[in-house]
Amino acid sequence: MTEIERHSYDVVVIGAGGSGLRAAIEARLQGKKTAVISKSLFGKAHTVMAEGGAAAAMGNVNPNDNWKVHFRDTMRGGKFLNNWRMAELHAKEAPDRIWELEHWGALFDRTKDGKISQRNFGGHEYPRLAHVGDRTGLELIRTLQQKVVALQQEDHRDHGDYEAYLKVWPETTITRLLVKGGKIAGAFGYVRETGKFVVFEAPAVVLATGGIGKSFKVTSNSWEYTGDGHALALLAGATLLNMEFVQFHPTGMVWPPSVKGILVTESVRGDRGILLNSEGRRFMFDYIPEVFKEKYATTEEEADRWYDDPDNNRRPPELLPRDEVARAINAEVKAGRGSPHGGVFLTVVGRMPGGAEEIKRRLPAMHHQFKELADVDITKEPMEVGPTCHYVMGGVEVDPDTAAAVVPGLFAAGECSGGMHGSNRLGGNSLSDLLVFGRRAGLGAAEYVDSLGDDRPVPDQEEIDYAVAEALAPFERKGGESPYAVHADLQQTMNDLVGIIRTEKELQLALEKLEELRARAAKVSVEGGKGYNPAWHLALDLRNMLLVSECIAKAALERTESRGGHTREDYPQMSPEWRKVNLICRLVGKADDPRVEIKRQEMEPMREDLLALFDVEELKKYMTPEELPAGMRAAAGAEEDDK
Repeated sequence: MTEIERHSYDVVVIGAGGSGLRAAIEARLQGKKTAVISKSLFGKAHTVMAEGGAAAAMGNVNPNDNWKVHFRDTMRGGKFLNNWRMAELHAKEAPDRIWELEHWGALFDRTKDGKISQRNFGGHEYPRLAHVGDRTGLELIRTLQQKVVALQQEDHRDHGDYEAYLKVWPETTITRLLVKGGKIAGAFGYVRETGKFVVFEAPAVVLATGGIGKSFKVTSNSWEYTGDGHALALLAGATLLNMEFVQFHPTGMVWPPSVKGILVTESVRGDRGILLNSEGRRFMFDYIPEVFKEKYATTEEEADRWYDDPDNNRRPPELLPRDEVARAINAEVKAGRGSPHGGVFLTVVGRMPGGAEEIKRRLPAMHHQFKELADVDITKEPMEVGPTCHYVMGGVEVDPDTAAAVVPGLFAAGECSGGMHGSNRLGGNSLSDLLVFGRRAGLGAAEYVDSLGDDRPVPDQEEIDYAVAEALAPFERKGGESPYAVHADLQQTMNDLVGIIRTEKELQLALEKLEELRARAAKVSVEGGKGYNPAWHLALDLRNMLLVSECIAKAALERTESRGGHTREDYPQMSPEWRKVNLICRLVGKADDPRVEIKRQEMEPMREDLLALFDVEELKKYMTPEELPAGMRAAAGAEEDDK
């Protein structure tokens, strides 16, 4: 009989990045016995890759900034497909979450008068990103970890046990959520070092597992990003929202091959960096979309003046939202004006008033990264960069206020939750997003546990036995294919057919190939034991990556328009009708062979007080006339008559 270790908690948080730690901290502050499950080592969360800063309208650098401006920028960046309530909560609460971090010990760069410094970033009207050089994500993680340790020290003082109310499980993977009577009852997984199976009995689970990037060949994401939270939610009966929207960060390293895909932070462009093609020309002026033309400079002279006088000049087009910059780079490469290794040039040489020393001071990680990994000195020569799969806007469908999924007891925050960013995430919004909704998820989970009283669902042994058999299956199969071969073909398929530019023909071909890969994955076999066996780990991760990839491909085929992180070459325009539609993924069919089903769901109309924050001319670019408030419709009609 298989040995299974059992533990009981109030709240289990899956993922130890920024959103997971903030959720766990909040659950513990509410008095709940909480477990944090980390797939990797504690402290090795992908949050550290968010280098540029955390967006929060504190107004420290420009006093004109406020939550309303931040809300507008977020909605514009997401092409108005955002869950507007999430965007509102985020814009209002982000400053409090940053000040909270500061109170907990986070160190930020400072303005001359001692306030938290804020820098420019793509899509943000004002300097808004609180930062620590270009290592902001690392400081955030360090601060949250230290808060966890501080709470554990309190528990040791009060209860004689550091882990009485908050325990971290490092290098532990969850393979199934346990459901009883339609409600969350716990989670099943294994300890990666030993292979020992573990059951966590808990009435509330918070998914904070990050993204899906390892389904793509070229990605900034680390090995943990295999879509675990997305897949676990689907398999538990929850729904995913708008999975077609995948962000390709415009500036990943393209040379040398050993570092291809590693991120070059947007703060390089926020700190005067410019993009050049092989002709030495700043090409971004050629790619300013109509909806953004009022906000962005059309000459190099105006663009450069903006850094010192933003009130009287328009923004450089290098600071357009990421989806726009990525498509522009892709277009330049396709036109034969790319760099020698298939990207473009990003340079800060001669761009900062303080010269080389200021570059090193403001961008220390970038200087070190390029010098050590690519033998490029960014103070003297340009970087070669290009689009890399970076972030998925789609994720678990959640209630904006509580972060609750449709399955009672299930919550999600951070990148694995959907809605907040619409069709495209603005840089810097992720770090503040995970703080705002990590806290709300932890609070929502605690309140849900309180609502149950003593009536907590208990996992069925039958479901645990199924999870065990599923996990052991790759060992039972003999002579099967290597999981590495299947994974490589999956990555190539997604990169070639479901990448930055999509067509109906290629998406249909992708779905055919995914079906073939599903059949191959069902036959993979591994050798050896359960104790730290990377092939076994990958064999189990394949299920998640294939499910998520199917969601992305099917949703991308369904949405016949181009918007944000979804570009259809055969449908190049945004559609006001499609803007009102969310695409919902759910699983149907047999439990051992589930299939992804796509349904259309109409968006809830935005409140009129929030619509009033925008000019009618801007709203007309995104919305149908009947969506506009009566007063705006009348004004728009009068303007048309005047023409």
